[in-house]
Amino acid sequence: MTFDAIGIAGSALTVHRKWLDAISDNIANVNTATATSGAAFQERYLVAQAATGTGGVFVAGTSLGSAAGRLAYDPTNPLADGDGMIRLPDIDLSQQMSNLIMAQRGYEANAAVVDRAKTTYEAALQIGRG
Repeated sequence: MTFDAIGIAGSALTVHRKWLDAISDNIANVNTATATSGAAFQERYLVAQAATGTGGVFVAGTSLGSAAGRLAYDPTNPLADGDGMIRLPDIDLSQQMSNLIMAQRGYEANAAVVDRAKTTYEAALQIGRG
C-alpha cells in the first residue's frame, strides 16, 4: 500500500515504453514495399487495460492494421508487378508522429510521478528517523 504510486506509475511507464516501441516499428516500416501479391506491413496498435485490484495498467495485447495497404506505382522497384505496382503500408506518418509525442509525454509524466513519490517516501523515512 505504501508504494502504490510508484507501482501504478511504473506500470504506466511500461505501457508507454511498449507504445513507443510499436510507434517506432510503424514509422520504420512506413515505406516498406511488398509485392502486390503479398500483404503490406501491418500497423501495430497496443491494447492497454486497467489492472484490477492493484491499480495501474498493462498491455493486454496488440491489434494490427490493414494488410491490404495501398498500391503505388514504382516500376523501378524489383518487387513491382507487370503493371509497375507495389504494395505499401497504409500508415499515416503524421498520426504516428502525434502518437509519438503523446507517448513520450506520458512516459515523462509517469517518470516524474515515480521521482516525486520516491522523494516523498525518502522524506517520510527521514522524519521517522528524526
